[in-house]
Amino acid sequence: MKKKHPSWRALSLAVIFVLLFCLVALRLFYWQVLARERLNDLAKGQYHFQKEIPALRGEILAADGSPLITNQKAYLLYSSLPNLNQPAEKIASLLAPFLVSETDSETSFSGDLKIDQTIKKEKVKEEQKDLVAKLELNDMVWIALQHRLPEEVKQKIESLDLKGIGFEEEAVRFYPEASMAAHLLGFVGKDEEGKDIGYSGLEGFYDIELKGRPGLMSLEKDALNEPILIGSFFSQERKDGQSLILHLDRTVQFIVERKLKEAVEKYKAKSGSVVIMNPENGGVVALADYPSFDPKKYYQYDKSLFKNSVISDAYEPGSTFKIFVMAAAIDNKAVKPETKCDICDKPFKIDKYEIKTWDEKYYPNSNMSEVIQHSDNLGMVFTARKLGFEDFWNYLNNFGFGEQTKIDLQGEISASLRQREKWSEVDLVTAAFGQGIATTGIQMIRACAAVANGGKLLEPHVVEKIISGEKTIDIKPKVIRQVIQPKTAKIITEMMVQAVEEGEAKYLKIPGFKIAGKTGTSQIPVAGHYDEEKTIASFIGFAPASKPKFVMLVKLREPGTSPWGSETAAPLFFSISRELLIYYGVQPD
Repeated sequence: MKKKHPSWRALSLAVIFVLLFCLVALRLFYWQVLARERLNDLAKGQYHFQKEIPALRGEILAADGSPLITNQKAYLLYSSLPNLNQPAEKIASLLAPFLVSETDSETSFSGDLKIDQTIKKEKVKEEQKDLVAKLELNDMVWIALQHRLPEEVKQKIESLDLKGIGFEEEAVRFYPEASMAAHLLGFVGKDEEGKDIGYSGLEGFYDIELKGRPGLMSLEKDALNEPILIGSFFSQERKDGQSLILHLDRTVQFIVERKLKEAVEKYKAKSGSVVIMNPENGGVVALADYPSFDPKKYYQYDKSLFKNSVISDAYEPGSTFKIFVMAAAIDNKAVKPETKCDICDKPFKIDKYEIKTWDEKYYPNSNMSEVIQHSDNLGMVFTARKLGFEDFWNYLNNFGFGEQTKIDLQGEISASLRQREKWSEVDLVTAAFGQGIATTGIQMIRACAAVANGGKLLEPHVVEKIISGEKTIDIKPKVIRQVIQPKTAKIITEMMVQAVEEGEAKYLKIPGFKIAGKTGTSQIPVAGHYDEEKTIASFIGFAPASKPKFVMLVKLREPGTSPWGSETAAPLFFSISRELLIYYGVQPD
């Protein structure tokens, strides 16, 4: 007797039932396990009302305690939906013109320009449509309609006497000194969720500390979206943000910004920057870029203007770099101040290149002090070759080139050094006079501060203190390492003084004061070659040389009147220095 086998229909039904069972099981697993938290949140949303209480963002204060950024009273416009007694369309039509007017004043005005009325009408329609959508939300008790309304707009809306429409006080960033120190301060914008977030500078770097923690209120509501007075209630107290006290001196910053603007315009430069540091503690006393922007109306400016060139732009430093190469060679005992250069009588040929002096004047048998005084490229080639690859590269690393300084500003780049094994003889001799090597302004001024303070490399800081409630936290100076010996620093200082007294910028020296400094002019690399006409003119130095009050780097990009640092950047440096010596009460030597 033959054994009966199940028919294909029976097998198909069995498979279908198994699959259906698996699908049901998977669906149940999804709802009960994977989607449990989301469903729980949705359920809570049906019978719980939550409201966030914004924290006040911390202030940013100058060294004297005066505010650079503080908070100004503004208002949140909201709707208590159960209390509305007019149709959403009616309320929206009354509110929209005021809200669009306020929005346009902050996003579309530039100076005294007025918005085209056709465009404004379209914006009113869009705003009205958005308001209707918010006001018709059935599952909400309370909803925000507009943030940061000024007092005058609040008063106009209040005059409409609309039931269910109210205001809550909030804060908006206020700048008592207008756009002063914009690149250092940064600005507050919006993230993807529409919440405040700091961008650039201090606002970006210290965003977490500044923004604090918002408060929270949660209570039960009934089926009619009315609060249940005896229902569960939860609240979390807001914690306002911490405030920052800077090393920045308002008077010095004001001098720097005024002089920089005048210099950029006078010398027809594309842009310019100045940074001033206290060489004893690494505190940034002033920092400016020009052209600048207004942090209150940052959205009206091209994003390229937000970049802080002192920390975010790499450039070839040119002859200002020579003081660090010479410091390395003297500290290493590869040369002495009286060592004579035996290749300084004519151009130096290496590979397919010929290296000349900047003015094609040659000084046979120059000593090392005269090499710095004359800014002699041949003398620096001689010095670098005496120092050698290994020690040259090691000293550059010790001076902090090739690494971030860790300054407390958002946006710093590292301007890395090439790996030692990738250096050639040409790289060595060109880097000796500041070409073919990239640095940032903050790396340069930190290295110069090490010369000014006896050889200590410091971590630069903008913030001196953080205020958290009743507690004040001091940010103490941080010495990273001893780069050169104090006696080496003294020798290099004397060379820099001689460069000011007898060099190409000697016509600018300030009678009665010893200032240590060095000019720099570097060509700008473009598509694998150097542009013959475009340069970066710079000057770095400190004063007074014996006991420095400040170290300063000034930089002008593509000056139009003259390509030379001695004729553009140097006058700016000494113009600022004159006022600072008076301000600091420094007596003539």
